[in-house]
Amino acid sequence: MSEIIAFVLVFSLALSVSMALIPPAIWLSQRFNIVSRPGGRRHEVRPLPRLGGIAIYGGFTVAVIAAQFLPIPRMDPYESIRLIGLLLGGLVIFLVGLLDDIFDFSALPQGIGQILAAAIAVAFQIFIEFFNNPITGQQTDPWPHIVTVTLSLFWLGLMMNTVNFLDGLDGLAAGVAFIAGTMLFIHSAFRLAVPQISVSLLPLALMGACLGFLLYNFHPSQIIMGGGAHFLGFTLGALSIIGGAKMATILLVMGLPLMDLLWQVFNRLRKGRNPMVGDRGHVHFRLLDLGVLSQRQIVLGYYAFCAFFGALTLLLDSQFFKFVAFGVMLTLIFSGFLLLARLNNQETLQPEPKKID
Repeated sequence: MSEIIAFVLVFSLALSVSMALIPPAIWLSQRFNIVSRPGGRRHEVRPLPRLGGIAIYGGFTVAVIAAQFLPIPRMDPYESIRLIGLLLGGLVIFLVGLLDDIFDFSALPQGIGQILAAAIAVAFQIFIEFFNNPITGQQTDPWPHIVTVTLSLFWLGLMMNTVNFLDGLDGLAAGVAFIAGTMLFIHSAFRLAVPQISVSLLPLALMGACLGFLLYNFHPSQIIMGGGAHFLGFTLGALSIIGGAKMATILLVMGLPLMDLLWQVFNRLRKGRNPMVGDRGHVHFRLLDLGVLSQRQIVLGYYAFCAFFGALTLLLDSQFFKFVAFGVMLTLIFSGFLLLARLNNQETLQPEPKKID
């Protein structure tokens, strides 16, 4: 089978299933009152259905399973094992997110679900064994098993929470995930010395599922992904490990939301608050609260930033230059954080206008 035909089939199937699942997801949300509360952290002006994660999960899973029946060469002897771990771990975190949408869990059961999903992935060979030294470009020696397991669990948990906290504006999390999936797909299918076509079908399926959901989620959205954000983060984290897709790609694409997460966790701990309880301290919320940019402008700005630095991983062959690009990105992000904090403080200190009788 032609590779192009396989690409079209998988992407089209994921897109179609995702779009087909949106209407029933909206109906179920409204039928059982599984909707967001207006005036909450996201500041919606109307209740929105929260079961959009069904469409993302369904589109991705159906397309991935269907892809296994395509006559595509498979290079990795552990690919089938990792695929089982991806699907089982994804199912667990999807169900946890779904139950969270229904029963509104606290942070503890969500955290337990994340650990369980990540542990399943690691048990099925989805783990980080080494990384490329940015100075020499050479791979490090494999780490001790305890280091590998700990680092892999941390990475998957970090990605789940990053995407969950990123899901604050219409189209933001799904669009950034689509961009990340695109970079992983191009890397696996076209940039590796020995292309991994079968592996590249996995991020391609995620791209289709995200786009199908995004057509209903871009501002003004008709549905939000709710607990599906955890599934999306888990899948991105796992796909960045599977098949040598390289974490550097995800680090550059997701650099802004990752640093925003770490910045907010630090601030919440400093103030004696639970770091896993969301608020409006994230960059996208603070930009919106300034009142200068619209939701669409902020989201498109995120897209441009993430796509630019993600594309650098495809254009730069040198590990050292990628390391430099990562440093430049961090400098820009921290400079933006400081500027935004100053602008927010000035906005807070503005005197209220006097009432004229």
